[in-house]
Amino acid sequence: MTKNLTDPRDMFYNEKFPEQADKSSPALQKEMDPKPDCGEESYKGSGRLEGLSALVTGGDSGIGRAAAIAYAREGANVAIHYLQGEEEDAKEVLDLIEAEGVKGLMLPGDFRSEGVVTEIIKEVVAEFGSLDILVLNAAQQFARESLSELTMEQVNDTFKVNVISMFEAAKEAEKHLKPGASIITTTSVQSFDPSDTLMDYAATNSAVSSLTVSLSSYFADKGVRVNGVAPGPIWTPLQLDHGQPEGAIPEFGQNSLLGRAGQPVELAGVYVFLASKDASYVTGQIYGVTGGENIDL
Repeated sequence: MTKNLTDPRDMFYNEKFPEQADKSSPALQKEMDPKPDCGEESYKGSGRLEGLSALVTGGDSGIGRAAAIAYAREGANVAIHYLQGEEEDAKEVLDLIEAEGVKGLMLPGDFRSEGVVTEIIKEVVAEFGSLDILVLNAAQQFARESLSELTMEQVNDTFKVNVISMFEAAKEAEKHLKPGASIITTTSVQSFDPSDTLMDYAATNSAVSSLTVSLSSYFADKGVRVNGVAPGPIWTPLQLDHGQPEGAIPEFGQNSLLGRAGQPVELAGVYVFLASKDASYVTGQIYGVTGGENIDL
């Protein structure tokens, strides 16, 4: 009898990555080699989120793109936020969303500016009539080899994008989220095992993990669940836009227990689960998708 088993070490690209050509900032997914798998061809839905409306920040590429595609294929209307300059990637995702017969929405915005995420949430509610799933995934990550290279401008911007915008989003979302709705944050394995080349990024993710647990307690008596996802080394444009130290791309993810970097689609199922009724008794949790690296809050 043939078993339907696939070795996880061989399911996706498992070789060293080629050096990437210099890219303009922000890096675009369509220019990556190899292009990340966000489920464009592989993710199959089953109606688990039918009739719901979702906002995914940073939904044009990488993990956010995978979540957005999966949500649409599960029957949800999906709005994606993106940074100016990422329109080409965002348009690809919008086309994939609308191909599922649900509503899609593209919303640009720079979270370094106060008030941007508030207006985005208002636009989603105005267009869809509700906000049922809020995925706070947008992030900034720039590697620096030394403290002297780490400017205070970068530190401030990283905290604005990665943490402060989440506080703002939660404050506005509270006005719209009904019992049964969910908030899902994207944190990182860096929250639990910080790298000295990603000090500001790691510190923000520690804050995101803590905030996730605090928000879960706050929203519990409102019937709203709050959980987080902590990815390990996932092949996304975030890594190309100075997200890794010089020369580190070829070895990216190779030292994981499974011997390869992860692909965004490998997280899609977790985001769907946490947004669905299947996770009705799950709140205040951080789910690690790390290729084997342990997380412990």
